[in-house]
Amino acid sequence: MRIGELAEATGTTTKTLRFYEASGLLPLAGRTSAGYRDYGDDAIARLDFIRRGRAAGLTLAQIRDILTVRDTGDAPCGQVRQRLAQQLDAIDAQLAGLHTLRATVAQLHGSAVNADPDTCPPEQVCRYL
Repeated sequence: MRIGELAEATGTTTKTLRFYEASGLLPLAGRTSAGYRDYGDDAIARLDFIRRGRAAGLTLAQIRDILTVRDTGDAPCGQVRQRLAQQLDAIDAQLAGLHTLRATVAQLHGSAVNADPDTCPPEQVCRYL
């Protein structure tokens, strides 16, 4: 299928497909006699994997590494499992940071809710912070 057909079938753009090809995420497409890119049906599955990897928060470099393992004929499932574990750790750290931030903002907001802004000393920008 041509690049436009692949883009439509996968909900992406031709620009993205060219970028993925240049970045090594998609193998170089064959060419028709007229010079158009000619992708096989396997490109759809590969683009679906890339989309799911991005949805899980993996970087394109991480996804490329995983695809490289698959392209050598090996199953990259162990590497995927490790990347997902790292992603879970990163998300847990972000959530902990957000909980701390929320507690801080809630405390500041609680102090600001009942205060009169007109009583803020002129030497302070705002006493709420």
